[in-house]
Amino acid sequence: MPKKIDPQLRARCVRLVREHQQEYPTLTAAVTAVARQEGVSKESVRRWLAQADVDDGTRPGVTSEESAEVRRLKAEVKRLREDNEILRKASNFLRGGARPPKPLTCAFIDEMRSQGYAVESILRVLHQQGLPIAARTYRAWKRPTHIADRTITDAVVEDKIRDLAWTFNDVTGRKQMTPEGLYGRRKWLALLRRQHGLAGTSRGAVDRAMRTLGLQGVVRAKRLRTTIASPDGKRAGDLLSRDFTAPAPNRVWVTDFTYVRTWAGFVYVAFVLDVFAQRIVGWHASSSKKVELVMTPLRIALWQRERDGNPVSPGSLIHHSDAGSQYTAIRLTEHLALEGINPSIGTVGDAYDNALMETINGLYKAECIRTTVFHAGPYRTLADVEYATAGWVDWYNNRRLHGTLGMLTPIEFETLHYQALTREPEPAK
Repeated sequence: MPKKIDPQLRARCVRLVREHQQEYPTLTAAVTAVARQEGVSKESVRRWLAQADVDDGTRPGVTSEESAEVRRLKAEVKRLREDNEILRKASNFLRGGARPPKPLTCAFIDEMRSQGYAVESILRVLHQQGLPIAARTYRAWKRPTHIADRTITDAVVEDKIRDLAWTFNDVTGRKQMTPEGLYGRRKWLALLRRQHGLAGTSRGAVDRAMRTLGLQGVVRAKRLRTTIASPDGKRAGDLLSRDFTAPAPNRVWVTDFTYVRTWAGFVYVAFVLDVFAQRIVGWHASSSKKVELVMTPLRIALWQRERDGNPVSPGSLIHHSDAGSQYTAIRLTEHLALEGINPSIGTVGDAYDNALMETINGLYKAECIRTTVFHAGPYRTLADVEYATAGWVDWYNNRRLHGTLGMLTPIEFETLHYQALTREPEPAK
């Protein structure tokens, strides 16, 4: 889960204050309005604005780059001191010249770890002194694991199949396949059960051994492939099947992006919607359609949920989208996996598979972009779209009545849900 505010959200707040400061009587009023729309504290927006002025050179102070450099130098000094201390304590350990045995090395690592030193730091120092050891070696020594019975059985079956499927040709000096190597799973199973001690061989063990050895039963006819998938055509399946309901918040999120024409070119706006109360939990506007367009609102949504005290539990959330290239990108897929979120993607070219998000995009265009309620005049730049979208999202979540929610707002609907969960039981009569 994200622990820090997304830099894109911070930059957006600064842009909104700077672009529309003249529309408010004071700078404090502008900061307060933007903070309320974005769901952050007024003090945070004020600090971000002050730091941006310092970075631009309009106000004296320590810039963000200088602060980052100071932090980097402090971390480097800390690391060097730690390495020196580890090296000092390892001086007797490394004095012999010959490579110490593995148990002795792992015992030294365990001793230093008990004193508060990180395993990575200890391994780095040992590697610099000509004693490389992998972290997995230490973990294997630290936590000896019991070898499963299936692992032993699989190894026996694999060795037997290898012996029966290949033989060594003394003439050519090479290994060659035997006729038994053409067997499929069924015949391999029958052959192995004839061998001494392998009468109880299972089908699964044969399958795993054949897969490891690269064996496949020969077929008589040539298979005709009518569909050849693209190497990058893998994507998640549809977990919703057009059922846009959820029993609780943070169970199903749908997402999509749309475009807005401006004088400076197209601006793309991506939303993340919680299906339970149809609340917009994250959004982002950008002039680019790269994968960052859809990753930023996801990070903001995760941060917002955690800030509200309702973090997303790994494995409980479904992230549903259409089959756009942004949502099938490897970066987004890996990010979802790291957060424990289950990906769901509709079929190609079918708007009904993401109908709820298509409805929200239509509402956004009809209520925000095509009116002058949230922005007076034409959209000139990205900042204009951000300003209008921030106002619309704030109204949509906090004050817009939804007929599907019993004429409640998304915030009210979610609040009632959490209040019901924490309601004290009534006393018995």
